[in-house]
Amino acid sequence: MAFQEGELIFLEEDSGKRHFARVMFGMMKIQSLGTIDGNRLRETDDGSVMTVAGKRLTAFRPGTMDLMGSLERGAQIITPKDAASIIMNTDVRPGSRVLEVGAGSGGLTTALLMAVGPEGKVHTLEYVEENAQRAGRNIRRAGLEENWLCQIGDARTVEVDFDADCLIMDMPDPQNALDNLLPHLRPGGRVCAYVPNMNQMADVVNAMRQRDMCDVHALENIQREMEVHPGGVRPAFEMLGHTAYLIFGRKRAV
Repeated sequence: MAFQEGELIFLEEDSGKRHFARVMFGMMKIQSLGTIDGNRLRETDDGSVMTVAGKRLTAFRPGTMDLMGSLERGAQIITPKDAASIIMNTDVRPGSRVLEVGAGSGGLTTALLMAVGPEGKVHTLEYVEENAQRAGRNIRRAGLEENWLCQIGDARTVEVDFDADCLIMDMPDPQNALDNLLPHLRPGGRVCAYVPNMNQMADVVNAMRQRDMCDVHALENIQREMEVHPGGVRPAFEMLGHTAYLIFGRKRAV
């Protein structure tokens, strides 16, 4: 389908540099690129190539990873490698209702909204107003705000009016929010906690077990790219190593 006026796209240089813009069939001012005639985007689609100021640019619709990588940053975001594991392990799918703790900059929230689709809902609890506002700007930029609600409050005590299929917590002491939030999780629903330190991981695992949750397990993701050259192939010297521990569990019916 051809690009529509008002939708978010990015133009990628051969170097990999990206320029995000909202389509306008008229003169478009794009930061760090200049002004281009948006009418050149009429009847064009994903992967279309154009030349602007001597640069070859390829136009794409952004996917989830593209959106996460282009956020307005404040708080550290959950990386795509961890977001993918969270979504798979908590079985987030189209139509899911997700209770999220910690908006941060909206990285995981973006991935969750993309996963639940137009029939699902993400209800985010955020303690810091500034984080909520920043995440909101990122969510609106991606056009995902219709299925998102953000509530300011302390996840350990705040009153929540939301029934969830899964609970995902990015906070320093998620074990202390379980008693307040587990009642809002359906029987069989899944829980994820995201913490950076091993002692925090142990606290969460023990707290889940004490509450008779099942399938309690923890993991971390290590990711390393491969470098492919005409002369050979080898692993990259640098890797995306430890970012956090992910703890998962499932609620039993009472």
